[in-house]
Amino acid sequence: MDSSASLVVRCPQCGQRGAWFASKWGPFCSERCRLVDLGRWFNEEHRLSRPLNAADFNGLDEFPPGTDPDRPS
Repeated sequence: MDSSASLVVRCPQCGQRGAWFASKWGPFCSERCRLVDLGRWFNEEHRLSRPLNAADFNGLDEFPPGTDPDRPS
């Protein structure tokens, strides 16, 4: 496991601290917190602060296929 996977962070849903990127639900502490957060997106409780434009995606084509830029490798 690399050092980024052992990074201690707060779960975005419940605030509990841990090395959540080491779990399959990272950055959430559990599947429950992940699903609660997803439900809030579906209910439009979470929103993007502004409409996306083409410039928001600059640089993403530099990642190799299958790479997730939001998760530590």
